[in-house]
Amino acid sequence: MTRKVGIVGARGIGERHARAYQQDPLAELVAVCDLIKERADEAAQMHGVRGYTSLADMLRHEELDIVDVSTGGAENGSWHFEPTMEALEAGKHVLVEKPISNQIEEARQMVAKAAEKDLYLGCNLNHYFTPPADKARQYMEQGQIGEPIYCLHKMGFNGGEQTYTKNSAPNVAGFPYFHVKAFLAHPFSVMRHFCGDVTHVQAFLSRPAFRVEADDPMLSVNSIHLQFASGAAGYLLSQRGDATFGHGGWWSVEVGGTRGTFCIENCIEKITYWPAPTAEGAAPPQVTNSGITDFDETFPLRIHAFLEDVSNGVPKSELRASGRDALATLEYTWAAIQSYENGGILVQPHPLPNSGGQ
Repeated sequence: MTRKVGIVGARGIGERHARAYQQDPLAELVAVCDLIKERADEAAQMHGVRGYTSLADMLRHEELDIVDVSTGGAENGSWHFEPTMEALEAGKHVLVEKPISNQIEEARQMVAKAAEKDLYLGCNLNHYFTPPADKARQYMEQGQIGEPIYCLHKMGFNGGEQTYTKNSAPNVAGFPYFHVKAFLAHPFSVMRHFCGDVTHVQAFLSRPAFRVEADDPMLSVNSIHLQFASGAAGYLLSQRGDATFGHGGWWSVEVGGTRGTFCIENCIEKITYWPAPTAEGAAPPQVTNSGITDFDETFPLRIHAFLEDVSNGVPKSELRASGRDALATLEYTWAAIQSYENGGILVQPHPLPNSGGQ
């Protein structure tokens, strides 16, 4: 059974989502919505669907199963709350872009509303819907990692002072925490996917001299220590074009345990597994290339998983990349901000709602 989908937000991310839905046998894209009529009309014509300039009109005239919220806003998340709440109130399942919101109280309300309405609320945390991530989970489930000891994640745009240009876009300029809120949902979600809930956060945020000289307030270099409930240690290093990463490229996550270690490079491209040495010595590493180099391939993979979960009626607590999972990443983000603002103190993130409620 196909699910009828309407998209809110017709710019770049909305366009990627639209293509994914149209290619997926579980979905029927029937409408798009954007506050700017020209965008709505252009997207509607491109995809052969109906266009709207208000979500209320789209909900009134279309029989939708799913509303996809691909809007942006300040810090890439300030326009997520209202359409998500409106769609949930109308009884529609929702897939929302990340971050779930740029405000923690809004995110908590979104998750609570989905639970109240008994609806699916998913988030586009697409970085672990990849063949390398599937292979990594296989290693873990087969006992080839053992007890996790550490998780290291690097993520950032490659660059440096010679390629830096101050971003004056209205959703970026003047927001010191833009990078923290807009970007860290992905690495936090990946680290939690492999190592579980985080109990303690300590953060050191900074910006290089060339940003200071340009009067750019963005705290673009993020050094964050994590303690997982399992006892594993975590470290996240993220930057926004301030330097160029070496091994692993723009994105790498390494999880090491008592029986072995894996490292995924460039999100979707490659995974290497190193078995821990035995009494017989050390075995050679196992390298698996996915054959995929286009990061945009993560969008249809993640969207198909959401459509599968909704179509199969999985328990809300088993929804992959759920609203609750997205809320966890924002709770960790808020804990990092609190830690930074208080001189790098250790902060315990706000407790998550019980898993039965999304």
